[in-house]
Amino acid sequence: MKSNDSKLIKKDYLKKINLINRYNKAYYKNSKPIITDFEYDNLKIEILDLEKKYNFLKSDKSPSLTVGFKPSKIFNKVKHKIPMLSLGNAFNKEDLINFEKKICNFLSLKKNTIIEYSAEPKIDGISASLLYRNGKFIQGLSRGDGIEGEDITENLKTIKDIPKYIFNKNFPEEIDIRGEVYIGNKDFNSIKDKFANPRNAASGSLRQKNSDETSKIPLRFIAYTYGFSKKLNINTQSEFLKNLEIWGFRVNKYNNIIKGINNLMQNHKNLEEKRNKIDFDIDGIVYKINKFDLQRRLGFATNSPRWAIAHKFSANSSVSEILNIEIQVGRTGALTPVAKIKPVNIGGVVVSNATLHNEDEIIRKDIRIGDTVKVERAGDVIPHVISVDKTKRKTDSKKYFFPEKCPSCGSNTAKDFNEATKKHDAVRRCLNEEFKCEKIAIESLKHFVSKEALNIDGFGKKIVEKFWEINLVKFPQDIFSLNFEKIKKLDGWGELSVNNLKYSIEKSKKISLERFIFALGIRHIGKENARLLSQHLKNVESFCRLSKESNIEVLLNIDGIGETQIKSIRNFFSNKFNISALEKLNKIMKISGAALSKKDGILKNKTFMFTGKLNEISRAEAKSLVEQNSGKIISNVNNKLNFLVVGEKPTNKKVIKAKELKIKILTQDEWTKMLNKTS
Repeated sequence: MKSNDSKLIKKDYLKKINLINRYNKAYYKNSKPIITDFEYDNLKIEILDLEKKYNFLKSDKSPSLTVGFKPSKIFNKVKHKIPMLSLGNAFNKEDLINFEKKICNFLSLKKNTIIEYSAEPKIDGISASLLYRNGKFIQGLSRGDGIEGEDITENLKTIKDIPKYIFNKNFPEEIDIRGEVYIGNKDFNSIKDKFANPRNAASGSLRQKNSDETSKIPLRFIAYTYGFSKKLNINTQSEFLKNLEIWGFRVNKYNNIIKGINNLMQNHKNLEEKRNKIDFDIDGIVYKINKFDLQRRLGFATNSPRWAIAHKFSANSSVSEILNIEIQVGRTGALTPVAKIKPVNIGGVVVSNATLHNEDEIIRKDIRIGDTVKVERAGDVIPHVISVDKTKRKTDSKKYFFPEKCPSCGSNTAKDFNEATKKHDAVRRCLNEEFKCEKIAIESLKHFVSKEALNIDGFGKKIVEKFWEINLVKFPQDIFSLNFEKIKKLDGWGELSVNNLKYSIEKSKKISLERFIFALGIRHIGKENARLLSQHLKNVESFCRLSKESNIEVLLNIDGIGETQIKSIRNFFSNKFNISALEKLNKIMKISGAALSKKDGILKNKTFMFTGKLNEISRAEAKSLVEQNSGKIISNVNNKLNFLVVGEKPTNKKVIKAKELKIKILTQDEWTKMLNKTS
């Protein structure tokens, strides 16, 4: 990097540092904020991103090192032995039914199986992990990003609820106890002038430079789980919670053992009604499968355990008026109605837009422009209109009619017919006749450059819209031939920002096949399906050959790719503009083939297929076990198959073909012994 560039970057960085410290002083010292939380958070993210990108940027006033207006200690980063993952969320009874159904399907349990849950209130605090070795508390970590946390041992030692030594005989040789650090609402009243809310107070206190200062804050700790352990002879979560009390930890007195979805719902209702009487903030209830052996069998999905879910309490809501209804067109052509409402504060956030979901929802609730409505904001879910107060409806109110033509291009719209349900979908879509819909094209470009696709830093949604407007970008390949001289002359752009964009675009040229397929934005091809396609096709050349109809049939062999996905891929390749873009992108970009996620497992280089009903284990769990041990699952009997595992009532054709090809046929017991031998 040139020295002039470095100076410009440093100048921009220090300007942002001075700004954020000015805002910190106004907020923390003077208690008079001069910007919104949203603006503050964006500025903080910009600073942290710059520090991450350029290692020569350093300031002792950086938000990465300070709490409020005072500097905090530089904490060492330590990797968690077991990641501290987040939980999936449930908001209603249907979500809980689906959660339990997935558990039963994965474990191949009978429909009438009664599952026992540990129901534990979800404290709105700061997660912490406490490492004990031979009964002594030796290290405490914050959650951090889930993979690694900050070493905040000295600050955690100031909390009276955390035992420093544990002498019980049944205490594990080594264990990390996990729980939540919080401040009681009554205690918070004495320090509320210094902090915005109890959670912020707990967070700020744990990041104090001087642990003596932390000791002055009335922090509490409630324990609820563990990450890893040695010699933990406990079989259930409820038993573990009882032992936590015996060992000297505080646990939540509202914990319950519950069976049945209806009972979970009743407990949820009871606790929600009394939540304002509890001395600490809770925002829901966490349900965990009580038996540890079932937890181990269920394992983890990408970002969360399969055996636990957080059932959130009712979201904050408010009343507003619908000023207008606008139709947004997404990259898949979906027409989404959005209510423009009088700005209203919901849970500390000013809301001016609320989704109306789809045409059927508008008809069902009879939503009209000018209506007084109840708007709800559930966690990170987009605000939505719950109901209409028809007693306040104006006499000249007119029924709202959903447009039959696309508001972007004027093309006809239609609702897809679902062959499985024999009903039309609720969502109306632009048919994009002659591929002329600008909104679909713009939204597709936004997806193409997004974080989970090409991840082009500095190429956000507003930039895509601006570049489209001035004809800089119309197709994905245009991104790699931008007129940077023209961009420099635009408002808000200069030498530094243009160079940063150049760098990000150049960097994005190197991409995995999996991310590239996802970036194309093919309908019904999300990240998981993109992964399946990349693993099967191996390279971009094989993917491009799908433009020939005869080659698409090979996708039928991919377990997890069905007719819906294949139809979408066929539609994608029927568009001449897509084929042209694909050919040009392949020449410009360096698209790497699929990489094996696991290399040294015990079933390495072995392929398996299952047929028939397995005993006490579902097909999904069996496949998961193979993949966990680096084996590979294939979906048809051919020369690449090593083992056909046969359960009850197998498909005879598969067995006969396996015998013809001299493929090894295993019973479930033989397959289980193979796993046990090599484990």
